[in-house]
Amino acid sequence: MRVYLGSDHAGFELKEHLVAWLKEQGHEVADAGPAGYDPADDYPPFVLRAAEQTAAEPGSLGVVIGGSGNGEQIAANKVAGVRAALAWSEETARLARLHNDANVIAIGARMHTPQEAVHLVGVFLATAYSGEYRHTRRIAMLTDYERSGVLPPLPGGV
Repeated sequence: MRVYLGSDHAGFELKEHLVAWLKEQGHEVADAGPAGYDPADDYPPFVLRAAEQTAAEPGSLGVVIGGSGNGEQIAANKVAGVRAALAWSEETARLARLHNDANVIAIGARMHTPQEAVHLVGVFLATAYSGEYRHTRRIAMLTDYERSGVLPPLPGGV
């Protein structure tokens, strides 16, 4: 599987660790940067590129890393076709894929050890989307809104 990664300075070391681990696992890794540590860099240029590349290639997944992962999740979700989820536990990583068909995982490098982050990414990559109707229906509502800007109808015609 191709995995796109992007980070900021706070996530740089963890990104490098994940790149090496993903390659060891046999994944094709595409690193959107940064290429080196710069304490003054900003996450949007790197995260948006990783998210755009992920969205452009169905079947690929993305990993974005920052201090908390919050800004990176927000940035990635600005890209049409991206469903980025902040993972802080095995369950959130698993449910992001299983129920929400997330294609990008956001991780906080200041929140997790490298081993914990590897575990979260491993769970995310290993979990398939359930395809259950209720989840597919919800994702379709979001996709329709993303494309049209029209709110979905309220339940019961309210």
